[in-house]
Amino acid sequence: MKVAIVGFGYWGPNLVRNFAATEGVTDVHCFDLNPARRKLIARRFPAVKIHDSFDDVIASDVDAVVLATPVSTHFPLGKRALEHDKHLLIEKPMAASVAECEELVSIAAKRNLILMVDHTFVFTGAVRKIEEIVRKDLIGDVYYFDSVRVNLGLFQHDVNVLWDLAPHDLAIMDFILQRKPTAVSAVGVHHINGIEDVVYLAVHFDSQLIAHFHVNWLAPVKIRRILIGGSKQMVVYDDMEPSEKVRVYDKGVEVNTQEGIYSTLVQYRTGDMYAPKLDGTEALSLMADEFVKAIEMHRPPVTDGEAGLGVVRVLEAADFSLKNGGKVVKLS
Repeated sequence: MKVAIVGFGYWGPNLVRNFAATEGVTDVHCFDLNPARRKLIARRFPAVKIHDSFDDVIASDVDAVVLATPVSTHFPLGKRALEHDKHLLIEKPMAASVAECEELVSIAAKRNLILMVDHTFVFTGAVRKIEEIVRKDLIGDVYYFDSVRVNLGLFQHDVNVLWDLAPHDLAIMDFILQRKPTAVSAVGVHHINGIEDVVYLAVHFDSQLIAHFHVNWLAPVKIRRILIGGSKQMVVYDDMEPSEKVRVYDKGVEVNTQEGIYSTLVQYRTGDMYAPKLDGTEALSLMADEFVKAIEMHRPPVTDGEAGLGVVRVLEAADFSLKNGGKVVKLS
């Protein structure tokens, strides 16, 4: 299989390195608009074939295209790749609107092509372990999903902090909970360049489950933390921890119904904490392998076009809520 990486900025080198090492990939091609970056590719990865234009990429014999370009380019470049019968992997978020995502999904389906979104965190050992814990009902009924992803920068110019940081945790939530949200509401402000740099997003479901996301480019510290509360146990995922990134707490409350003045008695339960063993395989390596295997076996990848569409549907509705004073927006 021949795979072309388009875009050699922040994430591109990691993609080139991992696809070059993926079983089943015989050739890696690459293109970037910047001539200096094309020279850098040739120097760092001499075995990679360099293209001078995107037209050259899609006219070549590559089987798949990987887009690591700005969000605004995902739809036009992705559409052209699919129309040239190339399987497609797109960096998050999948596109700049629900309509664009839906069209990409439709084109891929009509042409019998694999469409995947690089929600890398889904492939981390930590997230896969949490999904297993939830799937096996070890934490019981899920009460809430609470996420904080903040740091100082990196400021983007084409998307706000919501579109930049929240896709990671929305994809994690979707993968772990396997529940479709019904509505969203969001509030935020901008301080630097007219683009929201602090946002608080609430995601609602058709039950008592609720999710909350705090994303921020103006924090003095870098925090990557998720809390999941359940009726049996609770989980803390701290990606900044060098070890024990996932901790499971046997903590919670128990409600006993009694007669008399104290008809409801709430008792607290405090038990053990344990840190499960996690798979240390690089997430991007597993993601690249999943894309290649999905093509070889012609099956939907874990983070397929529908998964990418679901994330963008929440982001688009949240943007509308942001512009309308935090109005609750129902999801179709």
